[in-house]
Amino acid sequence: MELRTLRYFVAVAEELHFGRAATRLHMSQPPLSRAIKQLEADVGAQLFTRSPAGVTLTRVGTVLLDEARALLDHADRVQVRLNAAAGAATITIGILGDGTDPGVARLAAAYRRHHPGIDIRIRDTDLTDPTCGLHAGLVDVALTRAPFDVTALTVRALRTDPVGVVLRADDPLARRDGLRLADLSDRRWFQFPQGTDPIWQAYWNGGRPRQGPVVRAVQECLQAVLWNGTVGLAPLGHDLPTELAVVPLIDMPPSRVVAVWNEGDTNPLIRSFVEIATTAYRH
Repeated sequence: MELRTLRYFVAVAEELHFGRAATRLHMSQPPLSRAIKQLEADVGAQLFTRSPAGVTLTRVGTVLLDEARALLDHADRVQVRLNAAAGAATITIGILGDGTDPGVARLAAAYRRHHPGIDIRIRDTDLTDPTCGLHAGLVDVALTRAPFDVTALTVRALRTDPVGVVLRADDPLARRDGLRLADLSDRRWFQFPQGTDPIWQAYWNGGRPRQGPVVRAVQECLQAVLWNGTVGLAPLGHDLPTELAVVPLIDMPPSRVVAVWNEGDTNPLIRSFVEIATTAYRH
């Protein structure tokens, strides 16, 4: 029973869908299906009940999932200890924007439990680089929001958040239950500096060029709204000062929280970070 096959199994068991699991594993679906069928043959029992809507775990599959997670965790710990002995037990994590997200706190606690003694370095970044320094080699893995240019990067989606419009509390639009992008066509927006990833810029500008003050950080965005009466977008569910309000934007694609790392990087500390993050953001 190979560790790689067990990782395939865990991905299918967590996604409960072969297509989504294949996407997560960055492979096509047919070899994934063959690997799971071979695993079932090796185990001597069916691990999944298959249907057009997806899959569900059998009783044997549920037992194997617990054991597989334990085995994979142990294998990662062994690799980390070997790296530590070789002087490589350090990971640098880039975090974008608001670190008050409860998912970050759950992830930090779980990662410390799994990797005591590892030197964890945090790079808190502003809104001008959604990769948090990955392209520049400043971090090993980033906890950020999509969309952005993913050339030579690997991305794991962790959570999807609806997006709202940030307004002054005394703005007439703040009394609305929901807004559309067309309702904001005559408003000034905050924007990011020239040279910022155009995919990222376009998303937070509602899909087209805007005019307004240039900002680099979350607090600058909020102050731009407060002082200049501009509007901007933000994920729903974050606490705001009483002087500001956020109204759901009903025709805006949701914002995805993602873990991202350099394509082909096999550092077990990164792999462990991504798997722990997947669990932490599922709650």
